[in-house]
Amino acid sequence: MAEGIFSALIAQHGLQHCFSVSSAGTVPYQRDSPPDNRATEVLLRHNINISALRAQCIDDVDLHACEWIFVMDYENYEEVDRYLATLHRPRLHLMMDFVAEHSGEEIPDPYYDGFDAFEQVKEHLFLASEHILAMLMAHYPHLQEAAMQ
Repeated sequence: MAEGIFSALIAQHGLQHCFSVSSAGTVPYQRDSPPDNRATEVLLRHNINISALRAQCIDDVDLHACEWIFVMDYENYEEVDRYLATLHRPRLHLMMDFVAEHSGEEIPDPYYDGFDAFEQVKEHLFLASEHILAMLMAHYPHLQEAAMQ
């Protein structure tokens, strides 16, 4: 859901050529699985189609090529942090850290809950994505110029 939402957000701002967005889990057993049908349905209501996405594991992604990595919870933060035990480390953050009133909060995994949990996660992801994009635009001033074109 996060990849679809952030990709849609940067496309709305005309910035899709400025970013490479990818998502990955920390365990390989779901590799190549399609998104949960509930996630797909929730995002389709916002004209975001994630049905073509397939699950990746952090082993499938060159994390050291990333400048920024955003995770949804502390367990994933610790797993990615361990994986990145090198000198060159991307910036690693919880997604909600960029929403001042929710800094330090996790975005829960909705898998074992009902449809409403996917709706709630969608709301968290939209909010976090908007704040992350604002932070990135402040950090990289050329993005503001690119968004105006």
